[in-house]
Amino acid sequence: MSHLKTTTSQLNRLNIENFKLSDKYDIYIILDQLRSGNNIGSIFRTSDAFKLKKIFITGQSAIPPNKEILKTALGATETVDWEYHENAKNLVQTIKDQGIKVFAIEQAKNSTLLQDFKLANELPLAIILGNEVDGVQQELIDMADGCIEIPQFGTKHSLNVSVTSGIVIWHLVNQLLCAEN
Repeated sequence: MSHLKTTTSQLNRLNIENFKLSDKYDIYIILDQLRSGNNIGSIFRTSDAFKLKKIFITGQSAIPPNKEILKTALGATETVDWEYHENAKNLVQTIKDQGIKVFAIEQAKNSTLLQDFKLANELPLAIILGNEVDGVQQELIDMADGCIEIPQFGTKHSLNVSVTSGIVIWHLVNQLLCAEN
C-alpha cells in the first residue's frame, strides 16, 4: 500500500470567514505570563487546529502582532478569537462567574493525571497554561476548580508550554470526538 502525502487542496480546510462562523469547542485557553512569542504563536496554531473558543493572554505576555507570535501562528491570530487582560486573577474570577470551570495545567498536590481527567460535565472549560520558568501562579491554582498534570517519566521536570498545550488540548478534543461517535 502506498501512502501519498495529501496536498493542501485535498485537505479541504475552511477559509478564514467560514472558520470564524463555524462552531467551536467550548474550551478556552488562559496564558499566564508567557514570555515567548514563539510559544504563544504555537498555542494559537494549535487552538485553530482544534477549533477552540478563545485565548486569553495575561500579564507581561507578548501579544499579536508580535513578530515571534506571527511567525509561529501562521495566520491563526486572524482566526482564533483572543483578548488581552492585564490581571489574570480578575480574568479567572470573571470566567468562573460566567459558569466556566477552570483547571490549571500544573504539577501540584492532589492534581488529576491527564489520562484520568474526564470531561463529562466540565464544559465550558478553561485551562491555564503557565509561565515558561515558574509555571502557573499559585494564586491562580488556588482559584482553579482543579489541576491537571501530564505524567512524565524522564529526568526533566517539565515540558515546553506549547508542547503541553498540544497534549492537553488533544486529550480534551479527543474525548469530545469520541463522544460524538
